[in-house]
Amino acid sequence: MIIPYRKPTDGSELPDWKTDLNKQHRTVRAQVEHALARMKTFKILRDYRRAANTLADTASGIAHLHNIILAG
Repeated sequence: MIIPYRKPTDGSELPDWKTDLNKQHRTVRAQVEHALARMKTFKILRDYRRAANTLADTASGIAHLHNIILAG
C-alpha cells in the first residue's frame, strides 16, 4: 500500500518530487475507485454473500462482462 506524503507540520511546502508522487497516487487511486464503482453496478457484487475465496473469480467474470459491454 502506498500512502501519499503529507505537508510538514512546520507549514513548509513539499519538495517537487513528493508533489509529483502525490499526483500520481491521486490519479491511480481515482482510476481504481471508478473501476470498483463500475463493478458494483452489477448486482452480484452489491449483495455478495458467497465464500470469500470465490470473490476473485466473480470479480474477474464481471470485469470480462464489463469489457464485452464496452466493446459493444
